[in-house]
Amino acid sequence: MRAFIFPGQGSQAVGMGKALADASPVARAVFEEVDDSLGRKLFALMSEGPADDLLLTENAQPAIMTNAIATLRVMEQEGGIRLADKADFVAGHSLGEYTALCAAGALGLATTARLLRLRGRAMQAAVPVGKGAMAALLGADLAKAQAIAAAAVAAVLEDTGETLVCTVANDNDPSQVVLSGHRPAIERAIALAKDMDAKRAVLLPVSAPFHCPLMQPAADAMEAALAEADLRAPLIPVYCNVDAVAIADPDQVRAALVRQVTGMVRWRESVLAMAGAGTDRFVEFGGKVLAPMVKRISPDVAATSVVTMDDIGEMLKTL
Repeated sequence: MRAFIFPGQGSQAVGMGKALADASPVARAVFEEVDDSLGRKLFALMSEGPADDLLLTENAQPAIMTNAIATLRVMEQEGGIRLADKADFVAGHSLGEYTALCAAGALGLATTARLLRLRGRAMQAAVPVGKGAMAALLGADLAKAQAIAAAAVAAVLEDTGETLVCTVANDNDPSQVVLSGHRPAIERAIALAKDMDAKRAVLLPVSAPFHCPLMQPAADAMEAALAEADLRAPLIPVYCNVDAVAIADPDQVRAALVRQVTGMVRWRESVLAMAGAGTDRFVEFGGKVLAPMVKRISPDVAATSVVTMDDIGEMLKTL
């Protein structure tokens, strides 16, 4: 069995998609459709930068999605295949869940781009710049990360009397967990991490504390937008981040996407669940972040990244 998977924020880079667009009219059509839907030249920003503008959440989220969908569509149309015939499941990391839904026909491309632009803006606006932060804990599993987060909250409360947020945002793989919350609590977690047996703790260069309760205003905005969106049942089940289970009912999908904004991305559990359901091959489109994570989570499965035209050609030989 096979799962097609799609990356989240952090996989953006200036130049993304350019070689694909130069080589394939199918890819160019995807980039043009998104530009038209957003009323701006997103592909020019992806191709030429500046990097600081591409890094902005409202730009990075639709850009990453568009690049992944362009890669998938080139493979489908030039290879004469259909996702529903070649994949048993789809899944994506954070914003990648929207990409997965678009790939599986639940959301149109233009709708997905507009939803992700709104999601990016709402997440950025939910917390004033500088008030929140995120940190990656390396060499820490979920239980250890939760203990570090709890200790950080307790330490700040004892020192200042304030109850701040510090919680697990992403359970990525057995050796990498991300914390999110108020900056003082995250900084305390970084200070505590080594003494609590984490190998390393790194403050992430992000503009907001994603996937934590501080994102509730963004969740409210997405609930309103998704209620109006044309969202259909996906052609194949999608493993949702917040529950790590396969869903296909549109109402369930909407609810999961809303809860995802403030909830933990359960990527490790999602991969284990797909592997447990019989998936022995994972194919990542438009990035090279998730495939290595998959191998760390489930070493016995095959995991491949498809980014370039050469990658597409090699993948078509095996489908």
